[in-house]
Amino acid sequence: MDYVKAGWPPKLIRDRLNLTDQQVAATLAYIDQHREEVETEYQQVLAESEEMKREWEEERREIEAAVADKPLKPEEAEIRAKLAAAKARLGME
Repeated sequence: MDYVKAGWPPKLIRDRLNLTDQQVAATLAYIDQHREEVETEYQQVLAESEEMKREWEEERREIEAAVADKPLKPEEAEIRAKLAAAKARLGME
């Protein structure tokens, strides 16, 4: 549905999704005949996708915070110090 909404021509949709001309034509016809139903379901899928994205981002932030609170092992601290020094020499900080 993203490709249809973006105005992609059938040939590009066919090539992108590795479909036949007949499959694309049937799909586009179905969308035209059931536009309201398809649009409603499409909006639900987008909403669910956004919710999943927010949940994953929150989980990632929690993991990063937990990792940041852990003390570094001596070898990790040494590696990070070397990396910081190299960045400073290269003017990356």
